[in-house]
Amino acid sequence: MTKIFSADFISDISEKAKKSKRLRQHFNIHQNYQETCQRLLNAIEPGSYIRPHRHALDPREELLIAVRGRMAYIEFNDRGEVQDVQIFGAERYGVTMSIGLEINPETWHTVVALEPGSMLLEVKAGPFDPDMPKESAPWAPEESSDEVSIYMAQLLSLVSK
Repeated sequence: MTKIFSADFISDISEKAKKSKRLRQHFNIHQNYQETCQRLLNAIEPGSYIRPHRHALDPREELLIAVRGRMAYIEFNDRGEVQDVQIFGAERYGVTMSIGLEINPETWHTVVALEPGSMLLEVKAGPFDPDMPKESAPWAPEESSDEVSIYMAQLLSLVSK
């Protein structure tokens, strides 16, 4: 069966992200975790905090492609020092704008939405074990922490440099 991801469908996921406490919403394209290719759309709004993490416990590359909007990919070393910042987004930002990237499973990283309605297509090899957590960075605040707003402001200041 052909799956169609219409503009209305994409907008609906974005609206759900805007109303979500975490300011993000994902939609699994794959039917189950046993599929050999895990695919999902991830709507991320500005202000959404994705704690820096890596996927070393279940090592698989992660492909991120911008569907809509503009985002910043931020890469860290083992001490939490920023190593790289890459702005990427949809083609409407110009032919020189990167549309995405592939991340090594050993790499600490996060993604920050830079404008409303931003959305990623995420692709990883499967099968996926939901009981095998991603490894959260011990030097970054937990999602529920009062320190998140200060940390996010620091990250966003790097993007604007």
